[in-house]
Amino acid sequence: VGGDELVLIEGESRVEYADDVATAGVEGDYLAATKSSKSIDLKKYGAEGAPNLEGFLFPATYPVRPNEAVEQLVSEQLLAFEQNFKKVDLSYAKNKNLTPYDVLIIASMVQREVQVPKEMPLVAAVIYNRLSRGEPLGIDATTRYEYNNWTDEITQAQLDKDTPYNTRLNAGLPPTPIGNPGLDAIDAAANPAKVSYLFY
Repeated sequence: VGGDELVLIEGESRVEYADDVATAGVEGDYLAATKSSKSIDLKKYGAEGAPNLEGFLFPATYPVRPNEAVEQLVSEQLLAFEQNFKKVDLSYAKNKNLTPYDVLIIASMVQREVQVPKEMPLVAAVIYNRLSRGEPLGIDATTRYEYNNWTDEITQAQLDKDTPYNTRLNAGLPPTPIGNPGLDAIDAAANPAKVSYLFY
């Protein structure tokens, strides 16, 4: 984390961001500040029941001012999210009965699965195709998110545990985004490739 800038990486979760934010010297409890915020109307995105702001905390490089409070940073992230999300054409996703929040959930999985922007629409297509067939998505990143385990092997016990984030056992989307996707991933999630792949 260099100088007076805080680089928040695309796809990381708010728990991961909290470490970077603390290291950058931003004051306050980032996890508490990202539970909810008056700066954004989650209803507008079909996310009124969301337990926190995961998915809405836009990844970018933010200036860090002396004595800056986390609330200020969170407001900037939410503003950046709204400005970027406005650019996304949601008509295809709407036709598939997906809410903007569903698109964010898909985008967060796409972002975790691939880093290369040109591959993102293909991964999004696989997710759409499995959803439409009622097949489990089988994305282990959702289990990693639940246990905040991004580096170690996932245990068999974790993979066998029937939780809403276990996309090997349960069809459909996990209950929340599993990180904070960038614009490329959000775009791909709203406009997947038109292919019939079930695997990537």
